[in-house]
Amino acid sequence: DGDGLPLAFRIFPGNQNEQTSLKPLEQTILSDFDLSQFVVCTDAGLASQANRRFNHQGQRAYVTTKSLKQLPAHLKDWALDPTGWHRAGSEHVVALTDLDDTSGSDEFKHLYYKDRWIHENGLEEHLVVTFSFKHRDYQRSIRAQQILRAQDLQRHPQSVLRARQTDPKRFLVVDTFTPDGELAAKKRVRFDPAVAEREARYDGFYAVVTDLEGDPEQIVRINQGRWQIEQCFRILKSEFKARPAYLSRDNRLAAHFLTCFMALLIYRQLEYRVAAVSETDSVCGSQLMEQLRQMDFY
Repeated sequence: DGDGLPLAFRIFPGNQNEQTSLKPLEQTILSDFDLSQFVVCTDAGLASQANRRFNHQGQRAYVTTKSLKQLPAHLKDWALDPTGWHRAGSEHVVALTDLDDTSGSDEFKHLYYKDRWIHENGLEEHLVVTFSFKHRDYQRSIRAQQILRAQDLQRHPQSVLRARQTDPKRFLVVDTFTPDGELAAKKRVRFDPAVAEREARYDGFYAVVTDLEGDPEQIVRINQGRWQIEQCFRILKSEFKARPAYLSRDNRLAAHFLTCFMALLIYRQLEYRVAAVSETDSVCGSQLMEQLRQMDFY
């Protein structure tokens, strides 16, 4: 929910497309919880056209990430245009090129956004694009490390296979033909700077689409809350050893994940209560234990 507390869980086969799991899960939540409005916030993996249409009905709505690279050319040009940006918490319109982007400056710390309505495939959506100098520098530092890794891999052509989207190997090109078009006896691996240049265009930018008509800043805050979901999965896997599960019978699998789910619920409730009474972001173990002793769960 909005406080990061887990509401419910369902188990699906690992080889099942996750996009098909969203509708039945939402229908279960809608029937089990008395909800006046339901806003589902997902990443692009669950944001199929069918799922967005499903959540564009009744009291349901959605907020989901959007790939800038996959936008039509005119929307991509609009999103990357340095002019027409709003600073979060201010009504002033600024140009990114006029701002001080050095680390430590006041302008460096803020988030900027622009928004418009788009109409694609019969669905009208609110597109919100954000930009952050801090996020831009973070992406640049990650890419710089990956480029160093890719240049090191040039010496090992046999290890350069098809690369994933975030794999350093995506910066490498394998030449298997001679300049005259004949089959080469040996493979040559070279670094392709054009790939890094294309990616650098999008540094610092982030986009979401929604059918909500609300304030763009509120929509951005809803999407930023997804970190709590990712944190829940990390806790389940690392702290509670939810996976791998060396079980085969359905009832034992259900019992295993139920135990992990209840532990997660208690942990997040504990974290929520401690944050309410703590004046600092970090809480020491003794404070957590004291709160835990005062809590009853049924």
